[in-house]
Amino acid sequence: MKKITMVVVLFLLSVPLFAQDKKSTDLRSILLAELRSTHNSEEWFVPANVAVAGLTAEQASWTDGKGNHSVGQLAHHLVFWDKQSLAKLRGEKPDKFSGNNDETFDKFDAKTWDETKKQLDQVLTDLEKWVETADEAKLKASAQMLTHISTHNAYHIGQMLYVRKQEGAWNPKNGVK
Repeated sequence: MKKITMVVVLFLLSVPLFAQDKKSTDLRSILLAELRSTHNSEEWFVPANVAVAGLTAEQASWTDGKGNHSVGQLAHHLVFWDKQSLAKLRGEKPDKFSGNNDETFDKFDAKTWDETKKQLDQVLTDLEKWVETADEAKLKASAQMLTHISTHNAYHIGQMLYVRKQEGAWNPKNGVK
């Protein structure tokens, strides 16, 4: 009897330990975690807000001269596509698009770098708010689009860091040594 009592007591004492480490794994929580990891949550990789922080307009315009994009062009591209996706999620008509993806990079203007950074932060915030408030049916129907947004953002944020490293404009203390 003592052994059974001891096992039960140990079990009951250990339950709170397991409960504390559990993160919510419902669809909304997972989608929000993905979006936040590419926006402003520093976890496994550098998020967008860190990737664009501290760059001057001149630095944001730098390219390697081999046809690759600048950080500013990459940020402008993300703003364009994330706004397109957000409009669709909201049931709104997205901005007109010619079908030429190069334009989503090439329309970057160094004079508007600070505005581009603000727009990037805002559209990422708005996507998170949409996920927070969407009803379950809309959330389920949009889950694949949202995971694609996060994947697309992570891909181009990685490119931003690569460009910054090539340029000598990245401090490894900010992540990714």
